[in-house]
Amino acid sequence: MLYCVEMDVAIPHGLDPDHVAKLKADEKVRAQDLQRQGQWVHLWRVAGRYANISVFDVASHDELHDILSTLPLFPFMTMRVTPLACHPSAVA
Repeated sequence: MLYCVEMDVAIPHGLDPDHVAKLKADEKVRAQDLQRQGQWVHLWRVAGRYANISVFDVASHDELHDILSTLPLFPFMTMRVTPLACHPSAVA
């Protein structure tokens, strides 16, 4: 199943900079791992914001939730999840 996930990140001001740097590094490792596994199939930055639009390919809503909740920056994210379906006019 494909899902479009819009993620906005809002790290609180005043959080320890070393802790923030570690979270960001861990987030990068986790995101790249999920991409290599084929679950995080697209990752696009939203220009001008600390946000991304991503496409995940997973078996279920529960699997997507489990994956998203393991992201190190999850506590600081607002997400909007949209299940995707094939469009009848799509060439591929």
